[in-house]
Amino acid sequence: MTLEKFLSEKRSDILKKWFDLVLETYPADTSTFLRNQKNPFANPVGHTIYTGMEKILHELMNPASGDLPEFLDDIIRVRAVQDFSPSRAISFIFSLKKVIREELAQSFQGNLPYEEVLALEARIDALALSSFDLFMKCREKLYDIKANELRNMTFRLLQRANDIGEGGDKKNGLTESNDDNAKEKEVTQ
Repeated sequence: MTLEKFLSEKRSDILKKWFDLVLETYPADTSTFLRNQKNPFANPVGHTIYTGMEKILHELMNPASGDLPEFLDDIIRVRAVQDFSPSRAISFIFSLKKVIREELAQSFQGNLPYEEVLALEARIDALALSSFDLFMKCREKLYDIKANELRNMTFRLLQRANDIGEGGDKKNGLTESNDDNAKEKEVTQ
């Protein structure tokens, strides 16, 4: 039996065990929710992670299309906005190797195709490196967004301080001179 055929037969078991390992990286309450809530609208994080993992596993077993970064990007974006360290955020990739090794040890009939296993693990390692790059790009973008928000907030505070410091009454957009002009127009009408 080839490794590809074995993985195809065990695909659903591997995916379930891999998803369970990923959920262990979350707090217990969150993990339970992500595992049990099947509605993609009520649980977009769990749905995104599961479908991304499903596509990653499919692409790893059939490496012809080379679409892994797209599938990986969805999961990494979710994990980048969460409070994970980089190593913990991408650890889910390495847990796939663990699941596959356990399945091979339990169920593989015949001689283990070491060369095929090593090639698959090399693709998983390359995937982990790509996921780290994606994670860092996402985090950089988040930090840029936070820095821009802080800069904009500081600018608005300084504008308010300047408006108050000028002594003019800025409510309703009228300064003292504009307020006098408005009163003059009322009198003449």
